[in-house]
Amino acid sequence: MSIEVTILLSVISVSTAVYFGLKRNRRDEKTDDQKEAVAMTTVVVKLENIGDGVNEIKGEMRGLRDDVKDVRERQAKTEESLKSAWACINEIKRQPTRVGGE
Repeated sequence: MSIEVTILLSVISVSTAVYFGLKRNRRDEKTDDQKEAVAMTTVVVKLENIGDGVNEIKGEMRGLRDDVKDVRERQAKTEESLKSAWACINEIKRQPTRVGGE
């Protein structure tokens, strides 16, 4: 009969150890899942921030393109005006100078 008690105690001990081992394993999995969720949330937030930054840069680039376009248009107008002014200056230089009201 003493063998049966030791076998029974051994079986109970092994069963208890397996039960608590499995319980510990499940708890560790939950903790790992929570940590992974936190890490993924952090990654998602950072990616959203990067996306917002990219959108902001795109908006600024559109504004810069518009500014460059305006500057090019103004430059073209200025060059045309300058050509016209030089043509007038050259015309004035070609005219003979009048001395003494002649």
